[in-house]
Formats: sequence, structure tokens, C-alpha cells
Amino acid sequence: MYQVIARKYRPQTFQDVVNQEHVKTTLENAIAQKRIAHGYIFSGQRGTGKTTVARIMARCLNCVNGPTTQPCGVCANCLEAASGGGLNVIEIDAASNRGINEMRELNQSVRQRPASARYKVFIVDEAHQITTDAFNALLKTIEEPPEWVIFILCTTEQHKIPATIASRCQHFSFRSVDFEELIARMAWICKEEGIDADQEALAVLAQAGEGSVRDSLSALDQAIACCGAKLNAAEVRALLGAFSLESLDTVTQALAGNDSRRMLEVVDELERNGQNLQHFSRELSRYFRNLLVTRIAGAEGPLAARLVAASAQQRAKLAGIAAQFSEEDLTRYLQLSLDLFKDLQSSLQPRFHLEIGLVRLVQAGRLLPIEQALAQMQGGPGPAPAPRSGPQGTQAPTPPAPKAGPSPFELDRARKAAARPAEEAVSTQKEDRPGGLSHGLSHSDDWRPKLHAALMELGMPYTADAVENSRVVEVNGELQILTSKAYKLALREDDLRKAVSQVSPRMLRIKVIIGEVEQASAPLAPPPANNEDEATRRALANPEVQRFQEVFDGKIYKVRNLKES
Repeated sequence: MYQVIARKYRPQTFQDVVNQEHVKTTLENAIAQKRIAHGYIFSGQRGTGKTTVARIMARCLNCVNGPTTQPCGVCANCLEAASGGGLNVIEIDAASNRGINEMRELNQSVRQRPASARYKVFIVDEAHQITTDAFNALLKTIEEPPEWVIFILCTTEQHKIPATIASRCQHFSFRSVDFEELIARMAWICKEEGIDADQEALAVLAQAGEGSVRDSLSALDQAIACCGAKLNAAEVRALLGAFSLESLDTVTQALAGNDSRRMLEVVDELERNGQNLQHFSRELSRYFRNLLVTRIAGAEGPLAARLVAASAQQRAKLAGIAAQFSEEDLTRYLQLSLDLFKDLQSSLQPRFHLEIGLVRLVQAGRLLPIEQALAQMQGGPGPAPAPRSGPQGTQAPTPPAPKAGPSPFELDRARKAAARPAEEAVSTQKEDRPGGLSHGLSHSDDWRPKLHAALMELGMPYTADAVENSRVVEVNGELQILTSKAYKLALREDDLRKAVSQVSPRMLRIKVIIGEVEQASAPLAPPPANNEDEATRRALANPEVQRFQEVFDGKIYKVRNLKES
């Protein structure tokens, strides 16, 4: 019966494990020194070897020649551990055995000695799915297990393991596999299987795995089934729905040319070809990230090989494309593409979101750097923007910096200072002409006290207070009330009309004008009594009141006793 590549080439010893040197070295030394812990936690992304290393650990401990770092692989105990099941090596799927009853059964099983081996190894896969109550039931057993019991908890979400459990185990974090090592591993497997695969096709498969050996080998198995004994990049991309560097470069060409129309054509082409728009958005985010990294770190050297999951030829192409943009532009594009991918996750109209997202990328390229915008506000030409084109590592000569001028804040202060004399002149003119009222008209001071009294009789103290702090003028059969914004809502036309009808039998139009009210008007209230004068003097002499006047640069026109009002 056919066995998939991921299982057929599963590592059987520590030496076969890819890219987990820190884990292998520690466990091998622990076995050699006989410092074996009773509990381990293996965490990391899927397909990085957590369960595989747990099985290898069980083989090393229970091999007839062990404990040893080189298990024979042929004895009954080694075969039992390799199969993942038996009396001495027990694998538990925590996704389906996560309750407290299952943990109680496990506690009962722990008490029984191993049937034919030194240790009884419990490998708990997806351990983070165990419930809190089940973990509590397991807590005492993990803290003080029998000498023949070893627990290995494997999880992709280590933060969900309770601290009480984690503190009783040794934790090993499994890393994602490097791009170059994934390609080397798949090239070796293809050689063993008699498959002719070019490097670019293997690079596409490694990119699809995203650091997971199992995912990459599953994609390789699928590609062999589709393409046969010869794998090429174009067929593998079509199978996996991946996008070539050339297809993604269409977006950067549109950005370089400020071509929004081309962006819409890209989306239309994706739709007509039946490609997944969300997947395109994710690949676009990865593409901009790789452009930014190559723009900063370059295309050659070990750092670029580690940071960018691409072949050397692809990294060289990325460097050429990235040289057309500044770091600021690429950072902005990456952030916008990430926002676009997030929006597409829950979009009912993914095409609309993708179209507006790509057009927004074009618009973002037209933004001016803040330094240039500030320089233009000062009247200077501003520093030249970063070059959009040219070979990597070369830049156009920087023009001389413009002569330093006043900052925008200094210019604003100067503008306000120049405007003050004009404002004072206008306010002087308003001495003879109230703001908003027609000039050259005589106004009567009789209206204000009469209107105030009528409103008080009608039980409208708030409206009366607003009239008291306003100017009232009769102009050609129209009663104009000049007031400030603070009293606008209190002066309702219906209330004023009722009061006017009590004061005068004439039918007057009423108009409320918002403006500056001259404060020199005579007070409506009668002169205060002696005790009120004394209260006013005490209030004005209060240090806190004087402090408020200094801070807010204000004047006090009236003091009111709230207890009597």
C-alpha cells in the first residue's frame, strides 16, 4: 500500500531531524547524562517535528540497547515507538480526549508499570485543547509521577498551557525550518524517488510550506501526482494557485507609473482566471515585505537568505524592483496591503475591496514626505524626495539644503501678531456700530427692561436672563436682539413674541442676531443693598477669584448670591 512522502521519510533518529539543533543537542545530552525529566512541553508551528521528536525520545529511552542516543530501530520497543502506539508508548489526541474523565483514566494508567520497557511514555498531541478541569486533574500526576512515567505535551499554542503545568515541565520551542534547508530536504527526497525537479519548482513548494516540513512534503506529493516524474515551476504554481514574481510585479509597475487603470485591469484578470482574491492579497503582502527587506538588507549574503524565502535568482529580481522605491514607500505599501488582506477576510464583496485597496496604493505613492511639506509651508523648495528609480545602492546627488527659514509655528505667530492691530481697529469702529446691527439707527434702552420684566412674569427666567445680557433695538418695525452664542438657544422666537405682545400692542418682527455684545449697557437690576455691596467686595477681594481673573484675563460684571436666586 502506498505511503505518503511525509510519513515515508519521517525522521527515525535525532540526526535526521531538520533545523532543530537546540532541541536535539539538549535531549541527547540529557539521555547521555541520565538527566531525564518527567515532563516535557514541545511547542512550535505545525509540521516542525514535535511529535516526531517525541517518538524518537521514546525510542532512545526504551531501546534494548538504551537509554541511548542511537537506537537500533529494529527491536520491539523501537518499532512500537515508531508506530506511535502500544503498551509502553501511548499517544493521546487531546482534541478528542480533552475532558476530565479521560484524564482520570490516564491517571489510572499511570499507576501501572510498563509491560516490557524501562519507561511508560505518554505523548499528548494538541495538549492546549485539554480543558482547565482536566489539567487540574492531571496536575498532581505531572508534578510527582512514578519513576517510570514520562509526559511529553505537544502543542502549537503554548500560551494556552496553564502556568501550573508549564512550571513542572521542561519547555522546548521548535523553530520553523529555513527556506534553504527545506529545498535541500525536498531535493534529497526527489533524488530518492527518482523525480526530476528544478530548483524554482522546489522553491515554490517550500514557499507554500511556510517553514513547515510536513506541509512542504504534502505539496510535493501532490505535485508529483499531478506532474509526474518531472516538476517545473509553472505547473507547480498552477497546481497550488501560487503567483509568480512576474505577475506580482505588474502591481509595482502600476505603482511606479501612477496607473490606477492598470490596477483595475489586474483585478479583472484575476477574476476572469478564477483565482482566489484573498490568496492574491496575502501573496501581495508577502511580496511587499520581501521588497522592503531586500531594499534594506540587500539581495546577497546569509542575512538575505534567512529573511527572504526565495532563491538567489528571485532575490536578485526583488532587489532590482525594490530599487525603484524608497523605504518609506515600501513600508507604506506593506501596511496598506496588510490592511487590505485583513479587510478581505470578512468581505462580502472581495473584488470591490481589492479594487479600492490597489487604487489606494497608487494614491499613497503621491504623498509628499513630511520634510518636503514643511519646507514648502516655509516657502522653500524642500528636500528632494528619495529616488524612485536607479540601481540599488546608488542615489542621485543630494541638492544643497534650502536656506533655513522660520518654522511654520513661528510664521503662524507672526501672522497672528500682525492681525491684532487690525482687530483692534475693527473693535474701535464697533464702539459706534454694534456688530450685526444696521448702523445709523437709534436704539431705545426702554425695550430691554420691559421685555425682561414681561418674561419674568411669564415664568421664563432663562430667557429673561438672556435678554438682560443682550442689546434690544427697534428698527423699522423689527425688534433686533443682539446676543452672544451662549444665549442663542435661550432666545426662542415664540417666547419672545409672547413677551412683546404684553409690552406693546404693535405687531413687531423679531430677529435674533449673534454677535459681540457691548458690556457697557446700564444694569437692569436695582442698585444692590449695603449687604450685597459688602458681599460683592468680599468676592472681588477673594484671592482665588483674583487668580481666575489673571489666568483667564477676564472681567467680573456681576456677582450673584446663588442662595437667594
